[in-house]
Amino acid sequence: MNKSDLINELAKKHNLTAQEATEIVNLVFDGFADTLRNGGRIEIRGFGSFAIKEYGAYAGRNPKDGTIVEVKPKKLPVFKVGKELKERVDGR
Repeated sequence: MNKSDLINELAKKHNLTAQEATEIVNLVFDGFADTLRNGGRIEIRGFGSFAIKEYGAYAGRNPKDGTIVEVKPKKLPVFKVGKELKERVDGR
């Protein structure tokens, strides 16, 4: 399922226009992004949680020519699946 599939399902199930469904989905995604950008954590019971993991700087290697390059510190979003979702996917 992609974003447009989600919008179409939401519109169909709740008798919304495509524009209304798009606004709702964008509101949720923007809220998630803002929370993570500000260092927050998102937890959806039964589904999973999103958080930010910080990686320090390190010396990496360019696979093309083998030279050593300095990789800057970075922050990346990570997702941890919830127990209920794991069980649902596994068919339990």
